[in-house]
Amino acid sequence: MSLPVPPGPQYADKQFYINRGYHQIPKLRLSMDRIVKETVGLRPFRPSGPRIEAEQLGSKTIVHNYGHGGSGWSLSWGTGNMARNLVMATPERKIALLGCGTVGIATARLLQESGCEVTIYTKDVPPNVTSNLATGTWSPASRVCDPAVAKPEFRGVWEDATRYSFRRFQFLLGLNDIACWTDEYSVRNEVPTASEHSAGGEVYEIPGLIPERVRLGKKEHPFAADFVTRRSNLMFNIPSYLHYHLQDFLAFGGKVKIHEIKKLEDIDALPEKVVVNCMGLGAKPIFNDDELIPVSGQLSCLIPQSDIQYKLSTEGANFIARKDGIYLGSNGIVGNWDTTPSKEQTEKVVGILQEVMKNMRG
Repeated sequence: MSLPVPPGPQYADKQFYINRGYHQIPKLRLSMDRIVKETVGLRPFRPSGPRIEAEQLGSKTIVHNYGHGGSGWSLSWGTGNMARNLVMATPERKIALLGCGTVGIATARLLQESGCEVTIYTKDVPPNVTSNLATGTWSPASRVCDPAVAKPEFRGVWEDATRYSFRRFQFLLGLNDIACWTDEYSVRNEVPTASEHSAGGEVYEIPGLIPERVRLGKKEHPFAADFVTRRSNLMFNIPSYLHYHLQDFLAFGGKVKIHEIKKLEDIDALPEKVVVNCMGLGAKPIFNDDELIPVSGQLSCLIPQSDIQYKLSTEGANFIARKDGIYLGSNGIVGNWDTTPSKEQTEKVVGILQEVMKNMRG
């Protein structure tokens, strides 16, 4: 004898949805009055790729590690390791390091791990550095070079740096969410090209390093779009990440000196014989690097929303949810030095994302 069905609404078995791969995707609340901050960051781009090499300037050995485009966060440990190897090829262990962004701090920590005494000379410290104005997503090939200009061997250099960085970031997982995995959705009406999956313009890829993108069927997502994909990706909560590593650097005996480097003579006056240059765009006038150019990118910070824990990109806009806010962006203007935020750009991105949210089912 079957039991009677109790009155009232019936709920589907949650396990059924788990087995189907169902993901709950809440809507983002978007309006201009919820924007609390707008910033413009300048990515240091070199068409041939980051400069990682040593040169002799008078009595100083200069080890260069700059020009990462939009990949500085992701490649910081990998190119930092390459810079460390160049330093360790010298007899010196008291090292000057120029710059206090993510590349500089990672390189300084690696040098400390190899027994070096490191002093960072910098114009400013976090949060007043360009690294604070990034989105904070694992994107190791984001504007890292122009493939038509970069030498064929650069691909191997990039891959080595990417793999080293990726292994290093695994050690940070679980440490107060300074690095974590997040779901990333691409919502398009047409199949995008490989470089269009990311607003940064990914020029290389290592298959299998992170989970592959999976195309979702109509019943597996709430978006009103014909081509929707999902993948898991690494995300960095930038303020806590920089604070953690800078405090680590100081705890291991590192020194930070506020000392702006304006010309080669300023470097020559430093007491250290080996100098690691992690200055980003600041290296352009000092080392006469005509190849180094800025690529500006505007971010608009939305008030955090506790149920939003994912990243989404669509044609002309994207957002990523971090602990300190939900960051909206998408643009990249090559050769632009202006760091003044544009209200029109914010309104454009908000409008595009509002349309995506409005058309979501449920």
